[in-house]
Amino acid sequence: MVELITMSVYERIKKPIISLAPMEDITDTVFRQIVASVKRPDIFYTEFVNVEGLNSEGRDNIVHRLRYSDSEKPIIAQLWGINPDNFYKASKFVQKLGFDGIDINMGCSVKKIIQRRAGSGLINEERDFVKDIICSVKEGSNGLPVSVKTRLGWGDYDTEWIRFLLNQNLDVLTIHGRTAIGKNSISANWDMIKRCVVLRDRMSVKTLIFGNGDVASLRQTKEYSKRYCVDGVMVGRALISNPWFFSEQDNISQKERYRLFKKHLELFKNTWGSSKNF
Repeated sequence: MVELITMSVYERIKKPIISLAPMEDITDTVFRQIVASVKRPDIFYTEFVNVEGLNSEGRDNIVHRLRYSDSEKPIIAQLWGINPDNFYKASKFVQKLGFDGIDINMGCSVKKIIQRRAGSGLINEERDFVKDIICSVKEGSNGLPVSVKTRLGWGDYDTEWIRFLLNQNLDVLTIHGRTAIGKNSISANWDMIKRCVVLRDRMSVKTLIFGNGDVASLRQTKEYSKRYCVDGVMVGRALISNPWFFSEQDNISQKERYRLFKKHLELFKNTWGSSKNF
């Protein structure tokens, strides 16, 4: 009898893998469908979803963040939080919804998230505690690929933090080229991301590394993947004003912009009704 080997989503896609970053209150299913209607990336990510909320009586208030359509697959669910047991339960729930992987948010630098010790606040936590979170997701995900999105460190580039994550047998490590307290006015440091790639290669681990930060064009994703030796590039804010990003279209007419904006409004209304503000 021949044993069938199932390849993960990251193994099936040609490198470099280009993805759309999870962005709070932006990259919902409607936005992703609009992007997909023009030209989709290799992988979509959901908005980040709180594991404590998914395991509370208020689940119905946030579960819509996990809504997706067939046109958005492959798609990864991103989770954030602080309780390992809630990560385990949330991962079991997400796995049953048909997602292609689970990403753990260890990179959000919003003050209220850090104050809850979540997001990039986990950079300052005991390593055994962070490891418990990762192991809980792996256990609950039932074989789905598990990844982490993080930053270069807290205040400076933290080799120990990156080494620790690379030792967790993750499928992907996405690194934003700023520290947790680094200002957005400072350019993302892709040279430091490359140092993480060099560290990965020296450690001889198989974790893919995606770079993220200040990517302004599809052409730039291809240039950066070669120059900084990353396995993929995650793009974020550039899509907010340019849903045509992945199509490489230039000089979009006002008529076409209006048409897509109208389509966005109609899809938003049909999807959310009055339950969510535009």
